[in-house]
Amino acid sequence: MTPFTRAIVIVLDGVGIGELPDAAAYGDQGSNTLGNIARAVPLGVPTLRALGLDRVASLGGVSAGRPTAAVGRMAEASPGKDSVTGHWEMMGLVLDRPFAVFPNGFPRDIIARLSFLTGRGVLGNKAASGTEIINALGAEHLRTASFIVYTSADSVFQIAAHEAIIPVRELYRACETAYTLVCEGLGVGRVIARPFVGEPGRFTRTSNRRDYAVPPPRDTLLDRLKAASCPVVAIGKIEDLFAGRGITEAHHTVSDDEGMDEVERQLNRVDRGLIFANLVDCDTVYGHRNDVAGYASNLERCDARLAGLLPRLRDTDLLVVTSDHGNDPTTSSTDHSREYVPLIVTGAHVRAGVDLGTRRTFADVGQTLAELFGVGSLHHGTSCLAEITS
Repeated sequence: MTPFTRAIVIVLDGVGIGELPDAAAYGDQGSNTLGNIARAVPLGVPTLRALGLDRVASLGGVSAGRPTAAVGRMAEASPGKDSVTGHWEMMGLVLDRPFAVFPNGFPRDIIARLSFLTGRGVLGNKAASGTEIINALGAEHLRTASFIVYTSADSVFQIAAHEAIIPVRELYRACETAYTLVCEGLGVGRVIARPFVGEPGRFTRTSNRRDYAVPPPRDTLLDRLKAASCPVVAIGKIEDLFAGRGITEAHHTVSDDEGMDEVERQLNRVDRGLIFANLVDCDTVYGHRNDVAGYASNLERCDARLAGLLPRLRDTDLLVVTSDHGNDPTTSSTDHSREYVPLIVTGAHVRAGVDLGTRRTFADVGQTLAELFGVGSLHHGTSCLAEITS
């Protein structure tokens, strides 16, 4: 029997803390998202520092002293560096092979089939930064009403369309068609709808993004919890990343602030189970755009929201703050980076200052929560519940 009845997992998307040993194989040698940002601009994150982030990340400045949380770092055991892989592993599912990637664009017959099935032309079909390809092809898109298709170093098929030219619902239907072609047909991990607005030179992506991920091939912690009639509340893009599997309630959000608002609302209404939130802005809005100052400012806002969240926790709560991969905005790459991620665990019954060391897999989070909720051991991961419980 544990003293915990509720767990809150907050994923700060794209917050890496240093390259993994195999980073060079992914083109990520030298990546250190937080360390490089802290060297480039001031980074004021007093709440995360107090919890112990500066024990595992190079934040510069004066150490906050003894951490108020249990702290460590986690390596990714699965091949890859995308959100689907990272979140699945966090919930106990380690992949033995990566999703298919297409750095030179997708096969011509697939693009032709998408065009035929949707009745629209296709522009792009190459690896590119989303903001850059929208700026480069946006004017032509406005003239032709063709979809803009692009990918990245990750296993993603992304379709961009101006909301005034192609209605968002039509874009979503096109993504569903693409899902059949590339996820079911080619082994791609995810299709992403990328609607945007504005005029040439001033295009901006909107909050109507939608992800269409393949379902996990095996059970995750979420499936176990749902089968045990334990609430699983998904916030942000969590529902999309798991294709709805193992989710009892989902709340999509348009910003990190709205995500934290939703976490606070759920703390007031859900008495037990798992609240699982993804805060995506560090990654999507700033990391992929190599906006160092914007990334730092957004993380500082998240830090301030965490400061307000901590007093709301009950004595029976366990809070985990972590990430799914890196996204170093100081490098020339606009893609994710293969990095360690922080593992911060806190709560009234968590022993402050416990050094969790370097965990071999993100799945240690899922295994810890599996033990906490008594739903049996997962296929992967090592629980740290005994180490941290006071």
